[in-house]
Amino acid sequence: MNLLALTFIFPLIGFLILATGRDRISEKLATMIGVGAMGLSAICAFASIFSFLAQGQQAVSVPLWTWLSVGDFAPKFGLYLDGLSVTMLGVITGVGFLIHLFASWYMKGETGFARFFSYLNLFVASMLLLVLADNLLLMYLGWEGVGICSYLLIGFYYHNRANGRAAIKAFTVTRVGDVFLAIGLFLLFVVFGTLDMTAINTKADTMFAVNDPMLMLIVAMLIGGAFGKSAQIPLHTWLADAMAGPTPVSALIHAATMVTAGVYLIARMHPLFVLTPQMLLYWVGGIGALSMLVASFCALAQTDIKRVLAYSTMSQLGYMFIALGVGAWQVAIFHLMTHAFFKALLFLASGAVIISTHHEQNIFKMGGLRKKIPLVFWSFVVGGGALVALPFVTVGFYSKEAILWEAYATGHMSLFWAGVFGAFLTAVYTFRLIYLVFFGQEKTHGEKLSGVSYALPLVVLLVLSTGIGALIHPPLANVLPASVGSTLTDGKHTAEIIAVGVTALGLALACFLYVLDKGKILTKWTNSAFGGACTYWCYHGLGFDALYDLVFVKPFLAICKFLKGDPVDKLWSILPFGVKLGNKLLVKTQTGRLGSHAVSFGVGLAVVLILAMMMVV
Repeated sequence: MNLLALTFIFPLIGFLILATGRDRISEKLATMIGVGAMGLSAICAFASIFSFLAQGQQAVSVPLWTWLSVGDFAPKFGLYLDGLSVTMLGVITGVGFLIHLFASWYMKGETGFARFFSYLNLFVASMLLLVLADNLLLMYLGWEGVGICSYLLIGFYYHNRANGRAAIKAFTVTRVGDVFLAIGLFLLFVVFGTLDMTAINTKADTMFAVNDPMLMLIVAMLIGGAFGKSAQIPLHTWLADAMAGPTPVSALIHAATMVTAGVYLIARMHPLFVLTPQMLLYWVGGIGALSMLVASFCALAQTDIKRVLAYSTMSQLGYMFIALGVGAWQVAIFHLMTHAFFKALLFLASGAVIISTHHEQNIFKMGGLRKKIPLVFWSFVVGGGALVALPFVTVGFYSKEAILWEAYATGHMSLFWAGVFGAFLTAVYTFRLIYLVFFGQEKTHGEKLSGVSYALPLVVLLVLSTGIGALIHPPLANVLPASVGSTLTDGKHTAEIIAVGVTALGLALACFLYVLDKGKILTKWTNSAFGGACTYWCYHGLGFDALYDLVFVKPFLAICKFLKGDPVDKLWSILPFGVKLGNKLLVKTQTGRLGSHAVSFGVGLAVVLILAMMMVV
């Protein structure tokens, strides 16, 4: 287990070398350092995983040093390896290495090549620290690390002001969730006197009764933090704009790292959530279902290939939150793992499409690319099939259908039907994406692609996105409670038949609209007043950005404009203004005429006498 620390130390060293050398380092050397550091991290990670499995899956603590000591508070810089962190470790390093390898091909010739890989290495190091930390304070360090790296990577092309604004937006919105999480950590320390996750989880049921008010407040703060990182309503608006960064960044953020942090947090601290069942069901599961539906509707109207995939990420995260909400902890993490496979595949394949079409991202300006880039086409077919959960042959079927079955088995039929309807919408927008990009008439000339660093990540992820990927079973039995659905079989086939049937219906509808009808009905719909309004609304994220702009951004800018004039300084200027005004008035009384002075003296004397008489009375 001594190798465990090296999993995040290697990418951290890579970051330091690349950040120090920057433009003085050649592309070849930067590739060797950036990809090599990630490769060494993956080797150490899988060696640690195999050692963990060989030793009977017993949890291991690796204390490194005492971080700080303030009175009785002395958190350690320590690592913790159990079935949950093993799963996250494998996903982050395995998928992360493939993304790094693909990025070395995608970013070739770009300005700031070494700077890009330095950020990428730091991103992975922060995420590894987040999932391996044995206490919440160290986890929060990694949590903030992925936040600042997302800002740096989303705004990588900072010369374009729109990219800078997208980075600021992502940083600001996720910071809201981070503040909630920080408050939750303070409250946990007040109650438990420690931030050690094992100690808190062990003592939770002895410290709190079910639905204890203090516990409900703590859980609400943790949920706020999870919603920020995992882009759930209302802290979801940053996710689509995160597409401003290079495509490998989108793959890393949306598949293997940042957006999974919220799901990991709730799963890791599940004993607290078990004691607040209503909040778990309605706040986690209910809002997850709502986020999934909102994202699915938005994906239907997008024209940017990456934004379609971005909204699909938000949708799949919604499924994970549904699983958490109904107590299917292991199923949620299983879908997290499978989603990392097929979503990384789809994002890297979209990056290949963008390179082939000379950085064109509008799907309506593509078409006919399946013969030019066959590997990318089949990557989209398999990845898209996993996204819509094609039965038996794709990895997404085994995890998504398990989530729907858990909602059905626990009797939460509203969540089940929401998930089924989400599967219908997913089938429609996924078919739409693949058909418009790879079929029909070629609108933008596509170049053929080649290279090992381009093809190898796609092939590996393509294989993992098939049913073969479902053979990987995360070792979660000793960490997370078993779900209701794992002990029942009655009705399972009914739930699966409904889900698969509705998915097939969505594919059939999309086939009719785009292949048989050739989009005529859709054109009439978008040209109508109501249809055009709905399309516009979905394209702009159902108006959440406009609402936030009206409620938060414009008032904030108005306050900034007001403060820009330094009102405090102007307030103090009233005093000298009053003195000057008094001086001007008194100067006018100095006329030099005896009569005027006598009248003034008489009036003043009369006023004094009147005041004296009033005081006597």
